[in-house]
Amino acid sequence: MEHNVAELKKNKSFFQLFNLSAGFFGVQIAYALQSANISRIFATLGADPHQLSFFWVLPPLMGMLVQPLIGKYSDKTWNRMGRRKPYLLIGAIIAVAVMVFLPNAGDISFTQAVFLGLNAAMWFGLFSLIFLDTSINIAMQPFKMMVGDMVNEEQKGTAYAIQSALCNAGSLVGYLFPYFFSWIGVKNIAPEGVIPDSVKWSFYIGALILIVCVLYTFFAVKEMNPEEYRAFHGLKEEPESLHKEEPSFVKLLIDAPATFWTVGLVQFFCWSAFLYMWTYSNGAIAIQSFGWDAVSTADSAFQNAGDWVGVCFAVQAVGSLLWAMVLPKLEHMTSNKGAYAISLIVGAIGFISIIFVENQYVLWLSYLLIGAAWAAMLALPFTILTNSLKGDNMGYYLGLFNCTICLPQIIAALCGGLILRMVGTQSAMLVVAGVLLLIGSACVAMVKEGKQN
Repeated sequence: MEHNVAELKKNKSFFQLFNLSAGFFGVQIAYALQSANISRIFATLGADPHQLSFFWVLPPLMGMLVQPLIGKYSDKTWNRMGRRKPYLLIGAIIAVAVMVFLPNAGDISFTQAVFLGLNAAMWFGLFSLIFLDTSINIAMQPFKMMVGDMVNEEQKGTAYAIQSALCNAGSLVGYLFPYFFSWIGVKNIAPEGVIPDSVKWSFYIGALILIVCVLYTFFAVKEMNPEEYRAFHGLKEEPESLHKEEPSFVKLLIDAPATFWTVGLVQFFCWSAFLYMWTYSNGAIAIQSFGWDAVSTADSAFQNAGDWVGVCFAVQAVGSLLWAMVLPKLEHMTSNKGAYAISLIVGAIGFISIIFVENQYVLWLSYLLIGAAWAAMLALPFTILTNSLKGDNMGYYLGLFNCTICLPQIIAALCGGLILRMVGTQSAMLVVAGVLLLIGSACVAMVKEGKQN
């Protein structure tokens, strides 16, 4: 196959790079609906603000357990359907099913029995959330892996930038759906304990778009066979996952390049910050900008604020799209690390500014700045990491790297209620998020770049 290496490594067209990540648009719609509406859903089902962060523990825990396995087994899944694509399709199908059931948690006839402080509707919603987050991650990871598998180092930054752009476009759509459906007349208020129709229809349409986009990538992309993969990555023998005894989880971590650990440290602070944004934006905006009395979630002020959170998150997505166009220039002027650190500082300013803002429209400026951090988080960690990997066990390492996304969310969720009691308000929790981003930006200086022995 060596005579085909030049052909395999040649630059791909824009549409080839686009096809690799097209399904990411639909997956991110689902992720946006989850991140913008879960706190709203569980508050509607009866959760106390101090409980909200706990609902975010199990989903990333499941992702942390599942993602390394997805990477491990997809590394050695060579069949007619592809290498990563079978997992992409399975994750999307599960996500679609859960997106249909989750927003109906408040409609199902449950007894009023309470177990461990949660009513039956909240338990149903919690398990639905676990499956939704897990399935979204199963569908999301193959896109990152396919770029690592099939794109040369020269184009990886561009490929992940396209993925970031599609991700932010999907976020924009998902975030705006509840506001859009309210605008066209679908009710955004409902009886106590019932999810509004505007949220339900957002999840239904999001599920439809998700499966259509994933199917597009599934049929448009042809993955490499083992021989092509070996030639592309310059492996002297066939990938370990085919014939050699597979390395253990512990050995892979021991042999992981320094980049894996140093970027992972930055990820810890970044994803903790965004967990608090997703958890507390709804309550903070409802109280600070809509005059909610923090008593009844059937109050129109709370549900209107829930719609506005989607709008603010959409503005964040626009900010991410705009900043994604700035990132290449920043990388050229400084470096990947410089662009990473600057982006996180801009996002931190956005988070901290929220506590000073009462006008709902001025909030757009804060969330626009937050978008800079999000754009960098979506593109730069994977660009830096995949450029440090040698090709074998690429999927396994990317699966393990997902733990640097999941673990911070678990720890932040477990600490959320305690920190909320310490700082006093949900708005102050967003200041905490800003401080975490500032710490993350300082840690960028520790990141090691390039392939290491």
